[in-house]
Amino acid sequence: MSHIENTADVSAGARIGADARIWHLAQVREGAEIGAGCNIGRGAYIGPDVILGKNCKIQNYALVYEPARLEDGVFIGPAAVLTNDLYPRAINTDGSLKDGSDWHAVGVTLHEGASVGARAVCVAPVEIGAWAMVAAGSVVNKDVPAHALVAGVPAKQIGWVGKSGHRLVLEGDEWVCPATGERYSVADEQLAPVG
Repeated sequence: MSHIENTADVSAGARIGADARIWHLAQVREGAEIGAGCNIGRGAYIGPDVILGKNCKIQNYALVYEPARLEDGVFIGPAAVLTNDLYPRAINTDGSLKDGSDWHAVGVTLHEGASVGARAVCVAPVEIGAWAMVAAGSVVNKDVPAHALVAGVPAKQIGWVGKSGHRLVLEGDEWVCPATGERYSVADEQLAPVG
């Protein structure tokens, strides 16, 4: 059974999966789909028609703007932002206030197990590969390969991470997870499991 705090603002038009938890002051907009087992932290914002797979964790005050797509097991750190506007302006060139018809939303896509650290910003449209990790405070403005560790402004790849989230260590020509012992190889700038 899902748990929704009384102070959360959850649209009747949102779909909430089994065992999801939505905490104080979080807002989930119309058309959003929250997968089973998701945890939406205090003050987080989930925009209209955003889709979260199962077991995602959206930390306090994170902003997930439509039309973001998060696969299973994605982590969004505190105060992280997934943007949706390529040309942000409050007004049109004639000085009139912009409205919903004056722009086209573009989204961020995060694949299974990906993590975005605290206060990081993912500038749409970008795609974050499976099990990749975006370091806290980074600004991602280009796609991130699966298992890549990126950091900085703008974010650049500084290593590889395994499914456990630990940074992989190079042993000979293979990358090894110090936590699990999983081994990977790199071909064409892509990480793949060995064996």
